[in-house]
Amino acid sequence: MGQFGDELRRERESRGVALETISEKTKVITRYLTALENEKFEALPGGILSKGIVRGYARTVGLDEAVWVERFVTASREHGENDGEWTAFVQNVGKTRDRSRAHQNKKRRWTGLAVLVVLLGFGWAAWRYTSPRVMADAAQQHAVSSTAAAAPSARTAQ
Repeated sequence: MGQFGDELRRERESRGVALETISEKTKVITRYLTALENEKFEALPGGILSKGIVRGYARTVGLDEAVWVERFVTASREHGENDGEWTAFVQNVGKTRDRSRAHQNKKRRWTGLAVLVVLLGFGWAAWRYTSPRVMADAAQQHAVSSTAAAAPSARTAQ
């Protein structure tokens, strides 16, 4: 075992922090924390996730996160872990995602606009269809009520 894991374990033990406590606070399973202390970096998820585990571990124990992440990167390179492949993968995914998201957003905007136009068209057509009928029904009802109102007054006059 190397220097990184031993020192990390010593720091944790000197502060009286159990692995279970770190696991509860960081939501990282103890298997990964043990692998970190034993410098079995190949058992860790890799890339930025491993750095996040180290950062959470250091924060929970009360250590300087930046220093311990840098030490982890150095130790993992000494063990032959290749972070370059992971970085290249993340960069390629990011490039692809940007273009596809822009395209999807453009399609969503046009689709939303088309749906809005169709809904407005249906609304206008419904208004045009029902508007004369409503007005005719209202005029007819008004005529009937006017006639009914005028009829009793005509009878009382006789």
